[in-house]
Amino acid sequence: MEMERLDRRGLWMAVGAFVLWGVMPLYWHLLKAVPSLQIIAHRIVWSTLLVAGWLFWKYGRGWLRETLAHPRAAWMLALSGGLIAFNWGLYIWAVNAGHVVETSLGYFINPLLNVVLGVVVLKERLNRVQWTSVAIATGGVLWLTANYGSFPWIALSLAASFGAYGLIRKLVGVPPVRGLGVESLYLVLPALALLLWGETHGEGGFVAHGGVAAWGWIAGALLVFGGVLTALPLIGFADAVKRIPYSMVGVLQYIAPTLQLLCGVLVLGEAFDRDRAIGFGFIWLALALYAGDGLLRGRTAASAAAVDT
Repeated sequence: MEMERLDRRGLWMAVGAFVLWGVMPLYWHLLKAVPSLQIIAHRIVWSTLLVAGWLFWKYGRGWLRETLAHPRAAWMLALSGGLIAFNWGLYIWAVNAGHVVETSLGYFINPLLNVVLGVVVLKERLNRVQWTSVAIATGGVLWLTANYGSFPWIALSLAASFGAYGLIRKLVGVPPVRGLGVESLYLVLPALALLLWGETHGEGGFVAHGGVAAWGWIAGALLVFGGVLTALPLIGFADAVKRIPYSMVGVLQYIAPTLQLLCGVLVLGEAFDRDRAIGFGFIWLALALYAGDGLLRGRTAASAAAVDT
């Protein structure tokens, strides 16, 4: 019964994280007057203050020493921190450069990569329906890649970096919030240096310069709150990957790119032609198959448990 509760919590944590990530292009689009590197630096600094500050308040200075005492934690969290910083930077630049649909393609590819990593690296097993859904989704991604019009380097880079990040967080044996705190501390000094350079060279978000002047204090408030929006879904994601199979995380992750696609097409006015509709249709069919199989197996297991009791 306890395991069932933990699995359900992991499921909802994953869903919540992916919904937030799905609608986030609209938030970052509000800050398009601020250079992308400055937005990334603000995300790092304010999320560090939020997460590390809470950890120091609750656990004292000992939390950092205890976290880094885990085998391989120091270098693995340094690597995961670098991967997520790269992912953020490329993503925000792409959103504000008008490539929201391509970013959504990247996060459609990423769940397939997670499923493959779950099977190859973590030795998770898929049944016939799940393999079928993976094959259909792979066909959809290949169709999108072949008909995109140019090599989708943004999409592939986003998929690879976030897939590697998720795998590392799955493998490193530290609590989710503590792991994010260590990642943030690794990144905060370079981020502060970048912020200081930007503010003294006319590219900051707090001192009004050029296009940012029209925002004034609103831009600053959005940048600060961006730290909260950075920390919450990452905490939820890191918690979820420890509670539910990584292959399930891979399929649930389709929530985020679907919402990103809708934001790009319906709100930001990006193109969505017939070829893209066909490719995305394959992916949505795969998601429906995988989710339906999971629900059926869950009900079967619950019925069997009820009979046993």
